[in-house]
Amino acid sequence: MLVHIRRSLVMAVICLVFLGFVYAFAGVGLSQLLFKHQADGSITSNGSTLIGQNWSQTRCPGHPLGSCVFQGRPDALGPYAGSLNPVAGGGDNPLQANNIPGKPSVLNSGESGASNLGPRSSTLLSNTQALVAYWHSRGVDPTPDLVTTSGSGYDPDISAADATAEIPMVSKATGIAPSTLLALVHRENSGAQLGFLGTSYIDVLQLNEAMLKLR
Repeated sequence: MLVHIRRSLVMAVICLVFLGFVYAFAGVGLSQLLFKHQADGSITSNGSTLIGQNWSQTRCPGHPLGSCVFQGRPDALGPYAGSLNPVAGGGDNPLQANNIPGKPSVLNSGESGASNLGPRSSTLLSNTQALVAYWHSRGVDPTPDLVTTSGSGYDPDISAADATAEIPMVSKATGIAPSTLLALVHRENSGAQLGFLGTSYIDVLQLNEAMLKLR
């Protein structure tokens, strides 16, 4: 019996060392050696290309906030803002499903997730109408993606159709010709992974960084 116990303990220690430490450190080491930029979070001078940002609060002198940049999904915009402070982001839903326990009036901007609002939800209808009005006030005829949140609440990408719909707003606020912005959208459009996984997409951060070079 003692032999079996000793063997079990030895195997447990070996698994702990190799699977708990050696494997983890080897994975980190290889990722830092071969994919350092991706392993560090794909960070640029303006943030991470893997996490959606709230571009709606970008200051645009002489124009409405957020009108001089391309914006992503409304995960932290208008009725989906994470708190009553308009500068805060979060992607939390207005039904407060992600509340801080014991504080029903306080939204938790640190959590991600979908709004979980069904097609019959009156809240979803009013939220969508508010977002449509937001875009119309900026001269944008919004696509469905621009008035609905993503599943994660941090989607960094939009489609070429989404970006194209925003061109009139961005052109007016920046003075860049619509044709130039359209060419930029086409240039920043990434195809499906491996040519068949998913659909084409545009990283909003990379699109805005590329646009800054045109100004």
